[in-house]
Amino acid sequence: MTGGRPPRLPRPRRRLPAPRQDGAPRTVFRLTGSGRRAERRTGGPGATAGPGRTGGLRFRPAGRLVGKLGLTGRPRSTGRLIGKLGPTGRLRSRLRTVKPRELRTRTRMVLALATLLALVCTLLLDGYLHAEVGNDARVYRSHASRTVPDRLRKGGPVITFDHRGKATEHAVPSKTIALTFDDGPDPRWTPEILDVLRRHKVRGTFFVLGQMVIRHPELVRRMRAAGHEVGVHTFSHVDLSYQDKGRMDRELAQSQLALAGAAGITSSLFRAPYASKVRALDDRTWPVQQHIGSKGYISAFVDTDSEDWQRPPVKEIVQNATPEGGKGASVLFHDAGGNRARTVQALSLYIERMKKKGYSFTTITGALGAHSANHPARALSVWEGRALIWAAAVSHSALPFLMGLLGLVGFSVIGRLLLMVVLAWWHRRSRERRRWSRVQEVTDPVSVIVPAYNEKECIANTLTSLSVSTHPIEILVVDDGSTDGTADIAEAMGLPNVRVLRQANAGKPAALNRGIAHASHELIVMMDGDTVFEPTTIRELVRPFADSRVGAVAGNAKVGNRGKLIGAWQHIEYVMGFNLDRRMYDLLRCMPTIPGAIGAFRRRALLEAGGMSADTLAEDTDITIALHRAGWRVVYQEHARAWTEAPSSLGQLWKQRYRWSYGTMQALWKHRRSLIDRGPSGRFGRVGMPLVVLFQILTPLCAPLIDLFTLYGVIFLDPVRSLLAWAALLLVQLLGAAYAFRLDRESYRALAVLPLQQIAYRQLMYLVLLHSCVTAATGTLLPWQKLKRTGEVDTPRAPEAVR
Repeated sequence: MTGGRPPRLPRPRRRLPAPRQDGAPRTVFRLTGSGRRAERRTGGPGATAGPGRTGGLRFRPAGRLVGKLGLTGRPRSTGRLIGKLGPTGRLRSRLRTVKPRELRTRTRMVLALATLLALVCTLLLDGYLHAEVGNDARVYRSHASRTVPDRLRKGGPVITFDHRGKATEHAVPSKTIALTFDDGPDPRWTPEILDVLRRHKVRGTFFVLGQMVIRHPELVRRMRAAGHEVGVHTFSHVDLSYQDKGRMDRELAQSQLALAGAAGITSSLFRAPYASKVRALDDRTWPVQQHIGSKGYISAFVDTDSEDWQRPPVKEIVQNATPEGGKGASVLFHDAGGNRARTVQALSLYIERMKKKGYSFTTITGALGAHSANHPARALSVWEGRALIWAAAVSHSALPFLMGLLGLVGFSVIGRLLLMVVLAWWHRRSRERRRWSRVQEVTDPVSVIVPAYNEKECIANTLTSLSVSTHPIEILVVDDGSTDGTADIAEAMGLPNVRVLRQANAGKPAALNRGIAHASHELIVMMDGDTVFEPTTIRELVRPFADSRVGAVAGNAKVGNRGKLIGAWQHIEYVMGFNLDRRMYDLLRCMPTIPGAIGAFRRRALLEAGGMSADTLAEDTDITIALHRAGWRVVYQEHARAWTEAPSSLGQLWKQRYRWSYGTMQALWKHRRSLIDRGPSGRFGRVGMPLVVLFQILTPLCAPLIDLFTLYGVIFLDPVRSLLAWAALLLVQLLGAAYAFRLDRESYRALAVLPLQQIAYRQLMYLVLLHSCVTAATGTLLPWQKLKRTGEVDTPRAPEAVR
């Protein structure tokens, strides 16, 4: 973030529970700060409440969200009434509404896409101004000149056309020199040439490129202030012999727009790129001059070429520019296009020598005795040109920053991968030396909490997998106001040690807190209602609790529905991104997140951390950071595997990752004081938090630069080198993914879709994170989102855990 106080990330919008039909108050459980008791807050719709009975219970009014919703407790909406006459002649109506939340979501999406579009436009504009986009480097060679009038080829260096298209040649008077300079303005050499002309009180004609004018408009203003004449040398220095009339017209129009924005002028003076003496006109270049002349331009050629572009010695430049026999001449120099130090030296010497010979210096139109070719531009053209120059200035300033950011992103991506691989290898080597691997297994019974909201497709598989656990457990299913009969399904299964707790819909944190309040054991396992465990999962998951310093354990979540393409992409992400990450964080003792699908906690640690909080959308990240700050260790147990149902559509995936990324930002902001704390809290703040911000927010947010610059290079620069660079990065990621799959003993066949994942799936993740950042920046409240489930993840086969 930039300087000043950063904006505060808003809390999530809690769903307002519907009142119970029987008029009874609803009950929401929340943990107190210490002990094993819970507080039960109860209230009816709109009712106030006082303290309840003893034992740590007290009441909370139901209407807590007044002010965030409308006066009726419902989201405000806009809409229009659409009427339709039914068979009875009565008006049937329905209200088509657009909820404010939907409008805000669309607005944030537009802002996110607009940011990406602005980045693309910045690259394209800067590339166009640097002759990378739309550049045509072909240069035409000489051809027959049967259609060019001989009088023109033998005449003077200036050609004009009348309204009938008849061409007239004009010569420069004797003892007169029209100094001309091509390819500028250049910020290095043009000012020095202007200084030479000022010292000798000589005026010249500068044929400028529109690209250079936009990048350096102050030099054009300086030319005009000194009385010099400005001509058009096209916008991008393309050989017009290869271009159609449409491209010619665009080159002229864009150049005029650049001059209007830079100095408020237009110019009717033109010199074609690669043009030399008038006798070089041929059957290919002559139609170009005719088309340019029909637009009212004066075409200027060269009598004498200094050939300074070849960078000969200074004396040779002066000699080449000297006309023969006292003739007048249009003399060509260059003020851009390379090192022009010799041109600057030769120009001063040349002016002094020619003045001694009695020559006078003037502009092209001055040599013809005509009015200046520069005219005031229209006001609209001036403002259009200024807008173009301002956009180019922004692009020019942003590109070095983007290039530097690209380097940092590339270094971060490769550095993160190498760091994860090295630390994962170290983690594996040190795993056998961990304390809990040498002591007896933890046999204490475990309370398993399964929060469920409309999980009828999955709840049976989840409970069936728990029923065959090899570890002694009790199962608490907390039904959070489901409307699809989830609780009834759980009760109908009749499994032993299963209790079903019902409550009005209050969100996942409240459901987890109620489960904790009713748990009978010190060790608590939390899982999602769409997740299934292996029989040995809980036994392996609680093994690290043999170390009394461990307050929580993160398990190994795996994608169960990996048969389709989206599932396979997420499978790669889970193995490579999440589990390899957790090995690294485990070794650094700064685990940022215990996955909601599989995590184990000490009850005492949860109570010390304040229980599950609804302050953020990522309650798992929130509680994990809180445990770190409370001084507890959080570790990773890769042998405790859980199989979860990943989103099966792009829309569902978007919702899930949007909530994850936004919730992570909220959690980091909530615990920002850990950056300045001491002890365990400060350790996480100064080690874990920077790694999370760098690797999970900044790097993914800026990573589109890799693909954008690659695409830019393929289209406009060197496609081979660009693709090789991108392929090298992909190869490094593939090797890292292969090592992660080896650690998790997964089949390598899934890696066949890794290149496609990098191209498509990763782009989706960029947009999701960008969307989340826009949400955070605009301070928008985000509600809990329920994903559609299919129940396709069944009870897995249970291989013995590897120790």
